[in-house]
Amino acid sequence: MIYIDKTSLSISLEISNAFDLRRVAYSDIPVEEIKKGDPNNHSTLVCGIIHGTKDPQKVVNEATEKAVRKGIQRLVIVDETKEMPGIESLKNGRIIIINADFKSTRFSSEFLVSLIISIVAENAGYVLKDKASEKLFDIAERVAKSDVGVFINGPTGTGKEVLSNFLHEHSCRKNEKFIALNCAAIPDHMLEAMLFGHLKGAFTGAASHSKGIFRAADKGTLLLDEISEMPLSLQAKLLRMLQERAVTPVGGTESIPCDVRVLATSNRNMEIEVQEGRFREDLYYRLNVFPLTTLPLENRKKDILALSAHMLIRHNKDWANLPFLTTAAANRLQSYNWPGNVRELENVVQRATVLAADNIIEEHDILINSQTFIGQIIPPTINEKSLART
Repeated sequence: MIYIDKTSLSISLEISNAFDLRRVAYSDIPVEEIKKGDPNNHSTLVCGIIHGTKDPQKVVNEATEKAVRKGIQRLVIVDETKEMPGIESLKNGRIIIINADFKSTRFSSEFLVSLIISIVAENAGYVLKDKASEKLFDIAERVAKSDVGVFINGPTGTGKEVLSNFLHEHSCRKNEKFIALNCAAIPDHMLEAMLFGHLKGAFTGAASHSKGIFRAADKGTLLLDEISEMPLSLQAKLLRMLQERAVTPVGGTESIPCDVRVLATSNRNMEIEVQEGRFREDLYYRLNVFPLTTLPLENRKKDILALSAHMLIRHNKDWANLPFLTTAAANRLQSYNWPGNVRELENVVQRATVLAADNIIEEHDILINSQTFIGQIIPPTINEKSLART
C-alpha cells in the first residue's frame, strides 16, 4: 500500500490523480490513523518538505520515526527546498529523498511530478497521463472483465502488448498464465507445431512430445502478436480451434480440450488484408469480437513526459546519477510528432542519458534522428576533413 501525507506535500493532488489514472492502490488518510502493518508486507509513505521549512533535517527525522512506528518499509521524501534536482537513497533504499523544486523555471515541473510518481509506484500500474489513453484503458478495463476475444490494432510501437497485459491482469484469468507469441518471428513450417503441439516422431526433428503454446496457456490468456503475418493455411486450423475450443497436435488424431482467452494484434489495416485475400474473413470476425485501437504518440502528447520519466528510471539503476529534464528539453520532446512512437522515444531518451552532463538533460541533448546525431556529435575524421577541402 502507498500512503500519501497530504499535509506535507504540495503535489498531493497531482500524485493522487496520477495513481487513479494508473490504477495504483493508495491511501491519503492522516499518518497517525495508519494502522501498524505487517513488516513483511511492502508499504510506502510519501511525504514532503515544503518551501519555508526552517529545519528540513527535523522533518526527515520525524518522518522516519513515523514510518518505523507504523511498520512502513519505505519512506519517500520530496524536498522542495533544494534548487538542484537529485535523488539520494539511504539505508539500502528504505529512505529515498527526491530534490524537486516545483517553482524552478529551469526544470520541467511536469517531468518532476512524473518522475516522483514512477519512483513511488515502482513497477505498479501503467504509465499514462493523456485523456485519450485514460479513455482507452477505461474501456479496456470493462472489456477485460468479460471473456470475449479482443483484437488490438495500432501502429508499431504504440503499446499493443502493454494493453494486452492490462486486459489479462484485469480479467478473471489474472492468476493464470499470460503467454505472448509473435507470429511474424516464427518460421511458417514451425508455427503450427509451436501453437498446437506435436507428437514424438510427427516430423523430422520431433524427438519428443510437445504440448504446444495453446495448452501451455490453458485457463489463461494467449496473445497472438502480429497475427496478420500468419499463413492462410494455418489460419483455417486456428479458426477450428477457436470454434471447438480444442487442439489437435501435429501427428495426432485426438482433439484435446483447451480453455484459452485469445487476444490478437496487428499494425496492418485488417479490412484491406481481408479484402485482398491475405487474411480469412471468418477468422477475423471470430477474433474481432471487441476491437481496441492504440493511438500514436503524437495523439497523446501528455503521455510523453510520463513515459520519459519511466524510461529514465528503468535504464538508470543508480538513481543518484539519474538525469533530469530541463524545461527546454521537455518542450522539445513534446513538440516532436514521434513517427516511431514509444520505441523512438525510448531511443532518444537513452541517447540523451549518454550525452547528459552533470545529470542534466539539456535541449541540445535531445537528438531526434540519426542525421542530427552524426551532424552534431561525431566529429569528421582526418580523411573527411581533407576531402572537404578538395
